[in-house]
Amino acid sequence: MSENKVDLIELLEYVDPAMLNYQEWVNVGMALKHEGYTVHDWDEWSQRDPGRYHDGEVEKKWNTFQGTNSPVTGATITQLAKDNGWHSHYSDDDNSFLDWGDSFIATDVDKGYKLVKTDWVMGKEIKEPTEQNWNPSNEVVKYLEALFAPGDIIGYVNDGYLHTKGETEKWLPKAGVYTKTAGEIIDGLRRYQGDIGAVMGDPNPNSGAWIRFNPLDGQGVKNDNVVDFRYALVESDNMDIAQQNEIIRELELPVVTLTYSGGKSLHAIVKVDAVNYPQYQERVDYLYKIVEKNGLRVDKQNKNPSRLTRLPGFIRGDKKQFLVDTNIGKASWEEWQEYIEDMNDNLPDPESLADLFETKIELAPELIGGVLRQGHKMLIAGPSKAGKSFSLMQLSIAIAEGRQWMGFNCTQGKVLYVNLELDEKSAKMRFIEIYNRLGQGHEHVSNIDVWNLRGKTSPMDKLAPKLIRRAQKENYIAVIIDPIYKVLTGDENSAHEMANFTNQFDKIATELGCAVIYCHHHSKGSQGGKNSMDRSSGSGVFARDPDAILDLIELPVTEDRYMALENEAICKVYYDAIQKYNPGYSDISLDDQFSKKQMQHHLMSAIHAQPILKEIEDQKIVAIESVRQATAWRLEGTLREFPKFKPVNAWFKYPIHILDESLQDIKLEEDPKENWRKGTKKSNESRAEKSKRELEEAFNVLSEDGGPVDVNQIADYLEIARNTVYTRTKKHNGFKIEGGYMSKNKQE
Repeated sequence: MSENKVDLIELLEYVDPAMLNYQEWVNVGMALKHEGYTVHDWDEWSQRDPGRYHDGEVEKKWNTFQGTNSPVTGATITQLAKDNGWHSHYSDDDNSFLDWGDSFIATDVDKGYKLVKTDWVMGKEIKEPTEQNWNPSNEVVKYLEALFAPGDIIGYVNDGYLHTKGETEKWLPKAGVYTKTAGEIIDGLRRYQGDIGAVMGDPNPNSGAWIRFNPLDGQGVKNDNVVDFRYALVESDNMDIAQQNEIIRELELPVVTLTYSGGKSLHAIVKVDAVNYPQYQERVDYLYKIVEKNGLRVDKQNKNPSRLTRLPGFIRGDKKQFLVDTNIGKASWEEWQEYIEDMNDNLPDPESLADLFETKIELAPELIGGVLRQGHKMLIAGPSKAGKSFSLMQLSIAIAEGRQWMGFNCTQGKVLYVNLELDEKSAKMRFIEIYNRLGQGHEHVSNIDVWNLRGKTSPMDKLAPKLIRRAQKENYIAVIIDPIYKVLTGDENSAHEMANFTNQFDKIATELGCAVIYCHHHSKGSQGGKNSMDRSSGSGVFARDPDAILDLIELPVTEDRYMALENEAICKVYYDAIQKYNPGYSDISLDDQFSKKQMQHHLMSAIHAQPILKEIEDQKIVAIESVRQATAWRLEGTLREFPKFKPVNAWFKYPIHILDESLQDIKLEEDPKENWRKGTKKSNESRAEKSKRELEEAFNVLSEDGGPVDVNQIADYLEIARNTVYTRTKKHNGFKIEGGYMSKNKQE
């Protein structure tokens, strides 16, 4: 072997055969044979998976490897080792120990982050339990309760096998158990009065015990079997235990459990709370860089989410594995990262524009032509009767089919419609009705996924990571959330709370690389005299946050216009009936087609059967009702990325919006309260008074004989979050909330 050639046997120390599938195991054997190693090398390594190892199988398989024109080489083993934390010792770059794909966060960390003066670390001693107070069962219970929920499936190993390499012997873990929940083990230990062997199997005091620090799916122990990327492991053995303890605490790491391994290191289980595997990689990059900068040379093979760590409550040789501490440092990853960033200037350097005109700038592709780019955010605002939900479903269809929506071209792709309001069957029926009314077919309806969450919603900060986790493999180009008041967190009139709320849309857009589209309701009153910044209810954050704001504003329709529509609808009913029942009738001129009187004359001339005429009369009545139910709307936009577009006018004729530019001559009604903008006196009603008035109005409308009203009904009526109802009630002395119901105070 040349001086600089990597020893593949050393690399295999980083690869656990129990975590590989059959083909990966075979590839390791083929690579070893191609690179000149022996069957004994493959056999010895394969024995580390006693659950699947069978004597003689390795040699039998080895003899089938005859070589090919495209052989499996040592690069396969090198990559497997890299995936499990190995790094080359021949690199001149001291930062080469990280190889997740060189995340940008980790690169930024190179600029500083030296928080601990390692030359002055004296050490903080740990206290080993005495024989009198050594309670192994309590150690296990306390550890599991700190890390896991009762229903979490965990993986643990309390037996090992002795691995010999030359004169070196090392105890390595066997396959272990990965189908029990934390709650089952805790209950069992209490039921059997701390008998660990009866609950977890008899331990091997020579090898100690291990546990996987993230919950599993019960199907295996690979990274793919991890169901929640909560924690990362920080382990270092390059300094004494007391110094490790001090540095971990000085760094304020968000440590859930700190365990003495029974060897040379402490094992710190650190909160990372990643929403998916890529974010886990970035956060572990960041974490490892920080601790490296501050003196802890971490063990790189532990960075995968399915790795094993030492489980307290067991004996390892002549040492105890015990819990040193729980819940130390910062309370969360976000708090710790903010602390780290506050301690260091990690802002990007100014960027020169010297090559501005030489380098082509690739903007995100347009999702809605001239309105919204992929990866950006759009808010549709309007009153409750504007048909916002129908419009969003119509938009979902336009994206799925690659058609126009409100006159704008849409890019075709997959879309996720998050349904927070309708029951599952009603939502499906609406899509069917809209598709049928559009009359353009449903060839690509499979591009639409609906996530039905009525009755199952949670606040947006809790919903966002769950949405990201489910959507990350689907390549959605748009996520539509309808309506947002169902998931509002905090008071919608609070700029700070609403900024935190809308930040969740940024997370979804960034993690999934898709557009996020959501709807919100207008404030009360006429919207004609307002600008888009003032139309949405609540804090102005709603207007400042999106990249595109589309406002649906109702148009005042005169009786003359409705009469004209009635005439048009009746003429169409008569014309369609003649074409159906007497297609040979050809006396209808173009002018006659638009005259109710003339079309009625043609109808009586063409059709004589009374049952058919009765049926046509019923159709006419339905057509007139449909006209009277229709409402007219103007769509205006405030855009960050594009110039302002000409207002779009449309009728909302259940269940779709139909463009009609003849409505463009209608002027919007102005809210009298907005006249002060033009020089008249401003309304004296304050925001608090308005809030109080609206609360009273909702209660009076919904209450029966002044009795209590469900808070959810109040929230739905006002189209605000449930929390906002509580906030408003606290500020209103006339009402109180008890047991989820709002009622009047007795003194009122």
